[in-house]
Amino acid sequence: MTLSEDVNFAEIEGEHASFSYPVIFGKTITPRIAGIVIGVVGLLGAAYMVLNLIMPAWDNYQQQQVKQTDLQGQIDQKKASIKQINKVKQELELSKKQQTQVLSLFANENTLDTLLLDMNRLVDSSNAKLQKNAVRAQLQKFDPVSNKAEPITDGSLGTPVNGKLKSRKFNVEIVGTYEQTQSILRNIERLQPLLIIKDYQSTLVPDAVSQPGKQVIRVGPEAITSSFQLQALIPLSPQEVAAAKAPPPKK
Repeated sequence: MTLSEDVNFAEIEGEHASFSYPVIFGKTITPRIAGIVIGVVGLLGAAYMVLNLIMPAWDNYQQQQVKQTDLQGQIDQKKASIKQINKVKQELELSKKQQTQVLSLFANENTLDTLLLDMNRLVDSSNAKLQKNAVRAQLQKFDPVSNKAEPITDGSLGTPVNGKLKSRKFNVEIVGTYEQTQSILRNIERLQPLLIIKDYQSTLVPDAVSQPGKQVIRVGPEAITSSFQLQALIPLSPQEVAAAKAPPPKK
């Protein structure tokens, strides 16, 4: 998965930081600089996803559909020859298998049903081996934008995709350090369904956490609150594609 669009980290005054930021090639890597890096990588990653993953996967899927239709036609034409029918059937099964493999790159209703559990697991895994009072990553929000997947028609993923894919969107908010956030976003890319991260924004969380009668200072790097939209892509079925192309009924 990949970050897309703008990443806006709140400005941090280095002179008030409670710890020393890392220095690379003489440049102090503050959360603001780290945020800019994430933004640039996110934009490049989004372009990479569209050009190198989504479109090739969809083209491959379309090719397998055409091949499957052609092979089925060959079966119908060669019923007189048992040997030819058996050979074409084997090719048809292979084509179906290849199409299934391509479809596995995309989301489906089953993977979306477990997406919240997957997100909780990814966030919890970033809290391994933490010091006392250290920042713990948390999933603050995971809200579906709509109750069902909607066809993509706005050209946001390129006009060739319009009317061929649908998406289900979720508004997500997590809290954690820069390293934890980076780890969570990287692990989202490794999930089975093809997911896109859009509209990423982040703000700095105050250093101190107030408790009744005392003040607890966090140990380690500062925390950031990150919010973004998680978009799962689902291919339209042949019936849905045909319905989308059909002219509206006459009134």
